[in-house]
Amino acid sequence: MMDKIALTLLIIGGVNWGCVGLFGFDLVAFACGGSASMISRVIYTVVGLSALWCISLLFRDRDPVEERG
Repeated sequence: MMDKIALTLLIIGGVNWGCVGLFGFDLVAFACGGSASMISRVIYTVVGLSALWCISLLFRDRDPVEERG
């Protein structure tokens, strides 16, 4: 469950960075009152922590029984 939450947050962060790169528009900052607001900083931090969590997905062995589930 934690993997799916982290991956979802990472996708949201990736879409936000795509908007910044393509259009110069920070969706999180726009929605939360600026990039320096406390809410924006919390969102950026949670997305960053999700990225760190997802690094572990690269190194985990998958249990074949779990994959069928």
